[in-house]
Amino acid sequence: SPRVATPNPFSRKNTSLDLDDYFQGPRDIGKHSKWPLFMQMHGSITPKMIIPLIFVGLWSGWITAVTIKYDNIDLSVNSVLLTVTGFVVGLGLSFRSSTAYERYAEGRRYWGQLQLTCQSLGRIFWVHVNERPGREKEDMLAKLTAMNMLISFAIALKHRLRFEPYGDYQGLGDLIDHLETFAKNATDETVFKAKKPNFFKATGDMLGISFAVSNPRKTIKKATSPTGNLPLEILCYLSAYADEVVTNGQLPIPMTQTGLYNGVGALNDVLTGVDRVLNTPLPIAYTIAFSQITWAYILVLPFQLIGTLAWITIPASIVAAYIILGILFIGREIENPFGDDVNDLPLELYCKQVMDDMETIAARPKPKMSDYVQSSRNKVMFPYSESSYHAWAQRPESAIRAAL
Repeated sequence: SPRVATPNPFSRKNTSLDLDDYFQGPRDIGKHSKWPLFMQMHGSITPKMIIPLIFVGLWSGWITAVTIKYDNIDLSVNSVLLTVTGFVVGLGLSFRSSTAYERYAEGRRYWGQLQLTCQSLGRIFWVHVNERPGREKEDMLAKLTAMNMLISFAIALKHRLRFEPYGDYQGLGDLIDHLETFAKNATDETVFKAKKPNFFKATGDMLGISFAVSNPRKTIKKATSPTGNLPLEILCYLSAYADEVVTNGQLPIPMTQTGLYNGVGALNDVLTGVDRVLNTPLPIAYTIAFSQITWAYILVLPFQLIGTLAWITIPASIVAAYIILGILFIGREIENPFGDDVNDLPLELYCKQVMDDMETIAARPKPKMSDYVQSSRNKVMFPYSESSYHAWAQRPESAIRAAL
């Protein structure tokens, strides 16, 4: 098979008290939790809302205390403002959430297309590309090399989407070591091995404090030489292999040749598609406006509730802020689906799936039709009859058609 061992894409074990283990992802979708959903914290946006909710509690508490303690001060306003502004805020949050999820779904669609294309190209390489007489071992190793390039394309694409531009990352360096690429030549040990954030920085990131969040493009900006576009360079090598097998007659069927070139083109479409999703966020004017409108509504909310709820204004404001900010924060969380947050797409799992698919395809030699069609275990009329292929082959054609 192309790979000797398949590494576990979820190397972090969520069994310790390390903040990185619990509040970073992506989430292992194969792990089952018996906790009710409303009690689960892994993947929840609640930690990022702790500081905003504390502020809302203090703000609404101050307004309530001033209004109730001082009879000559009345900070309450007519609640009709609650209805009018609430409708506008609801429309804005709906638009924000729908556009964010659209980007999330589009990112998943492109990775699904990548898996489909890799499966198709893997079958073409292993089954349809013929091994020339006298050069079987050489051609087989070449096919394995091409299938490894499909794996390296998926892994390189994952790193590109996470602004990791080099070629010596775990699981990638050995796959592209024989290829001349900008990423491999630009690899700098002191740059691409980022330091683990300290406790305060990790806590600030978990709580959603913007000052604690590092620039994700920092590694790219620190590069001292061109890093190129590694997935595109791998596609160039795949195209060269496609030309070679077509030119030397290893892929004689025109339809299969078309499938091969279309597959390479489909991978290029995936590359440009995910780049478009990554580099075309919601316009910043929308993002700023939605944030400002939401906070304006939350800050004005206690003034509209104090007249009827008195001290209940404090918990009511906190609950309302949790609902409103929760929708806003979810949209922000999934807007870029390619990162390493808990709610991002499990790109490690998708890369592992491509690797497993290549291993499955190459696990056995190209099957011969006679081996499985004429097998004594081939029950061609099951469940009507458990007779084997050879038993039915000895009967007249009229008997076979009568059974059908």
